Formats: sequence, C-alpha cells, structure tokens
Amino acid sequence: MSEDHTHVREFFGARAPDWDRKFPDDGPAFARAVAESGLRPGDRVLDAGCGTGRALPALRAAVGPSGTVIGADLTPEMLTAARDAGRADAAALLLTDVTRLPLREGVLDAVFAAGLIAHLPDPESGLLELARVVRPGGRLALFHPIGRAALAARQGRELTPEDLRAAANLGPLLSAAGWEMTSYADEDDRFLALASRRP
Repeated sequence: MSEDHTHVREFFGARAPDWDRKFPDDGPAFARAVAESGLRPGDRVLDAGCGTGRALPALRAAVGPSGTVIGADLTPEMLTAARDAGRADAAALLLTDVTRLPLREGVLDAVFAAGLIAHLPDPESGLLELARVVRPGGRLALFHPIGRAALAARQGRELTPEDLRAAANLGPLLSAAGWEMTSYADEDDRFLALASRRP
C-alpha cells in the first residue's frame, strides 16, 4: 500500500498496454464473480479501480440496458487500454481517485472492486468512501482472480496472519467502514468477499 498516488499511476501506467496479455485467462473468473455479486437489471454499479475494464462487460450484462455501469480508475493508461479493448461501450469511464469519488451519497446499488483493497492508502477510509456512495442494503464485492496464497506465491512473499484480506482481518475492517461481510471465499482460483451496506 502506498499513499503516493504518483507511484500507483507509474506502476500501473507502465503495465497497462500489456496487462490483459499478461493475464489472459482471468475473464471467466471475473464473469463468475460478477454473477455471484447479486446484481439485478436496472442496478447502478461502480467498478472501483476498474483497470483495463475486464469486469465491465459482465457488469453491463448483469444490470442490462436500463442499468448504469461506471468504471473508475486513477491511471489514465488503464482507462485508455479499456477503451482500446472496446470496453467503454459497456460503461462510463471516469478518471478519479476512488477514495474521493465525485458521486452523491447513496447513488449506487453496488460496488465491484477487483484487486483494489491492497492499493488503498488507508483501507478503512477507502471502504468508508465506497459505503458513502452506496445505498443502505447495497452490495460490495471485493474480488481477485486468484486466492491469497496463490497471489503471495506469484509475488514471491509469505502469506502472513496480518494479510489484510484474511477473513479475521477483513470482517472487522468492513464492519468499521459500514459494511457487513455476508460471504467469503478464498480459493486457489479466486478470492471473493461480499458485503452489504449497513443502514
């Protein structure tokens, strides 16, 4: 985690053109996570930290033509890659810091966030901001296309009890930010924690 947005932009900006080629098999995992996130036709959903927009077509399919899909990311190159991949047809793309969203309170039904939480400078504040823009009873999906152990192995690090996405850590963190965790899956081929916005 870094409080320096310049570092985040540089890290992802340099990798944006090849991001989808580096992870070519993640599409089904994204589609499955979206299918499990409880979206309904007509819903308003934000893909927070959307990157190259791999979730956007599945989110659009879930909410249908009457729904709203917004893809927000801090890195211009990631949004350019999303447009180049034709994913801007599925969503409105917004260049913004997801910890300071230019959205009204309670305007959304759901937030989908793939790989986001580890990049938030202050995870609790970031989750509070996501809660601010979601209506009571709305949903949050924290997703990664591989589980915690597989990700740690890929990154060449040990999986420790302090890991932010461990159930024992994530549940209280979500609760402090206005969410209630409703399900938790940490498997080799995916990580998916679902939460509901408390009143």
